[in-house]
Amino acid sequence: MPPLPYYLGSGLTEYKSGDQHPHRSNIGAYDLLMLVRGEMYIGENGSQWTLTEGDMLLLLPDGEHYPIRPCDQDTVFYWVHFEHAPRRDASVAEEVENNTSPYTTRPFINPYTLRLPKYMHLTDSRTVFGMVEQLLTQPSTLSFWQEQQLLGELLGLLEEECFGRTDSVASRLAERTVAYLQANYREKITNEAIATALHFHPNYIVRCMKSRYGCTPSDYLQQFRLERAKRLLVTTDWSIDRVAEEVGFRYSPYFSSCFKQEFGSSPLQFRKQYLK
Repeated sequence: MPPLPYYLGSGLTEYKSGDQHPHRSNIGAYDLLMLVRGEMYIGENGSQWTLTEGDMLLLLPDGEHYPIRPCDQDTVFYWVHFEHAPRRDASVAEEVENNTSPYTTRPFINPYTLRLPKYMHLTDSRTVFGMVEQLLTQPSTLSFWQEQQLLGELLGLLEEECFGRTDSVASRLAERTVAYLQANYREKITNEAIATALHFHPNYIVRCMKSRYGCTPSDYLQQFRLERAKRLLVTTDWSIDRVAEEVGFRYSPYFSSCFKQEFGSSPLQFRKQYLK
């Protein structure tokens, strides 16, 4: 199972007039800010925002966060810290920082895709704030998995806030494509096979995947297979040939080549990192 967003903590903070957000960098976690009232002036990696009531801002774990100027009125905001799978390439990071892409990670890095915008105004802030309050007021006996569930529900609610418009034929087709790929990744899959299964032209399916997830079906499939292979290499003593076959690669040398290109080490070298 690929990594999901991991809840670290949350809080409700009040700044008096003259207070400001701390200057820090590379904190190692996403910092989700949601303004309840007042104004906050904050920057990250050269970009600046003035946050007002109902605004949301997602600060990156490897970014530099700093105040633009102190608050000029009493300001109250929620914050939620969480971890998630790292972005793999600089172009994605640049897209997020420049807000040119709604995705904070490529969907084919793992099948759970964190799809939050850098900044947005919450149309239903009361419901969102209520979800955060559940995290804040949870009893100390709440299990780890219950915390993660609450975080997942919160992030899902924020996704709906921003991407409600994606409930379209094209978006649903992209989601069906992903479901098909995950269910059949062990088999030989071609664009024509996907088209036959889903009853749409293969070119249209590719366009829908690129629009919704930023990748082609073949891109998604290969990354999904490689992520599954990583798990099998760590959790089983199967041979490299068997792992390759189990995740849908017909030729072990090709699997090893793809694995090394993606992760920087051969399957055997990767496995040795986890051997005691």
